Amino acid sequence: MSSSWPAGPRRVLVVGIDGVRLDLLPELDTPHLDAVAAAGFLAPVEVDEATPTMSGPCWATIVTGVSVAKHGVFGNHFGGNRLDVFPDFTTRLAAVHRRRTFAAGGWEPLFLARQGGPLFAAPGRLSYIAPLEDTPQAWEVCDERVTAEAVYVLGGDDDPQASFVYLGAVDETAHFLGCGEEYRQSIQAADERLGRLLTAVRERPGYADEEWTVIVVTDHGHLDQGGHGGRSTLERTAWVAAFGPGIEPGAPVRTVRHPDVAAHVYAALDITPDPHWTLDGRPFTPALSRV
Repeated sequence: MSSSWPAGPRRVLVVGIDGVRLDLLPELDTPHLDAVAAAGFLAPVEVDEATPTMSGPCWATIVTGVSVAKHGVFGNHFGGNRLDVFPDFTTRLAAVHRRRTFAAGGWEPLFLARQGGPLFAAPGRLSYIAPLEDTPQAWEVCDERVTAEAVYVLGGDDDPQASFVYLGAVDETAHFLGCGEEYRQSIQAADERLGRLLTAVRERPGYADEEWTVIVVTDHGHLDQGGHGGRSTLERTAWVAAFGPGIEPGAPVRTVRHPDVAAHVYAALDITPDPHWTLDGRPFTPALSRV
């Protein structure tokens, strides 16, 4: 680890916003995502050829740091997975390193033993908040409730050292209504929720003595009419934005891949991955890499 890294408690927040098209971001009012990018970077991610452009496989790769060939999630039904061998970072950190971890969201297979899940097997604290029905409006309400819960936990006594917050309304809106005005409004609503999460972090009593890494990531894109799963550029283009210690604002960033998210979480917490984990990712910046 670089000797220039300042001392202090380290914390990581990963915000997963499902199905946000990269090509539309410049047209939209997303001040909080823009602020994350300005403090660090925002880089495109191409979903690799082996990975279906579906939420299940992409989120599994993002939070485990390994490819579909290892974690075994090939669709939105998680049956046949190998997540016991390749767990998500909140579960691994809680079990192996005794770190306080937190995961929250409203999509069943991520958080419950349904549809072959859960992806988040055993974080220190889990908040599953289901939408009342499968509509864009119900998912907006769900994301509001998830955000309120995450704001409470991030600022409270639980003091998680690594957190994952999932927002699903943008993806659901695209599936029901396509990538028109309602979809754009949903992206802007997700950005407002991101802003509240960032405010909760900044208003922590010990924030001045803490070192926060924030990562915002999407899993895949969408066709204009809504939908994904194919190999078009719109579907396979995702993105990652991040800031924190070791990430120089505006500095060139190498090609970023989905498995790098979990690898960077470990590096940001000063944890050297066990070789037996066989991670496929590496930290975003060379300053944090032990490889």
